[in-house]
Amino acid sequence: MNVIITGATGMVGEGVLFECLENPMVKEVLMVNRRHYDTEHPKLKELLISDFTKLEGLENQLSGYDACFYCAGISSVGMKEEKYNHITYETTIAFANKLAQLNPNMVFNFVSGSHTDGTEKGKIMWARIKGKTENALMKLPFKAQYNFRPGFMKPFEGQKNVRALFRPIIWLFPILLPKISLTLKQVGQAMINAVQTGYPKQVLEIADIKILAAK
Repeated sequence: MNVIITGATGMVGEGVLFECLENPMVKEVLMVNRRHYDTEHPKLKELLISDFTKLEGLENQLSGYDACFYCAGISSVGMKEEKYNHITYETTIAFANKLAQLNPNMVFNFVSGSHTDGTEKGKIMWARIKGKTENALMKLPFKAQYNFRPGFMKPFEGQKNVRALFRPIIWLFPILLPKISLTLKQVGQAMINAVQTGYPKQVLEIADIKILAAK
């Protein structure tokens, strides 16, 4: 399969990228980033886009892909709702709409988060907006669309984009918190398997991601 990955400059996207580069089911990877990610691999190409809502003239570069693993995102800490909504909802939906037009047989996987609010009515701002984004994505005309809600995640060995605060303890997550944690290898495997085999749910909680990763 040929895959687009966004967010490779963040921890989740970088981990999913590592799995795609290792996995024999993935033939080609296009990283779509706002800033350069310094790595080389025979499978890998990079497309730098400063604004994901402005994709005119990029149709050729974004066509011919079987899947998009949308891992781009930002923390809501200290951020006003309007800006967080623009980055998380408006930008994601604009990018997804373009891909749906160009690649109607695409599977689009979105990294959401544990405790996302699918009702869009809760008090927690980030959870409402993530839920709104999930709901909008599920209505787009992709071949299939899945929303991944991981919890704590253990990165791959050698990942660069891991917060220094977590480095000393992050390897303990699967041991101390097995029910609410995953490895990024599992997340990447589950995303690839969603394209290959599908899954009966569009919203995947931690237990679902583990099941799909093991297929």
